[in-house]
Amino acid sequence: MDFEKSLKQLEELVDKLEKGGLSLEESLKCFEQGVKLTRQCRQALQQAEQKISVLSKENGDWTEKNFDDGEMPEKD
Repeated sequence: MDFEKSLKQLEELVDKLEKGGLSLEESLKCFEQGVKLTRQCRQALQQAEQKISVLSKENGDWTEKNFDDGEMPEKD
């Protein structure tokens, strides 16, 4: 399942729980599903973060650096 679908389902679950009127059993099922969706979203975000890179120009050549190197790209 992709991130956007998981996030949408999570938002719907939160709305459902906030409105109330659910039995304890229904609430627990929604909560469990919410935890699962939260983990899926977190994992998708972590994978996306790992893929983020910044192109920077060094010695006239374009190189790819990880975003979390702490370096900001030079502005030309």
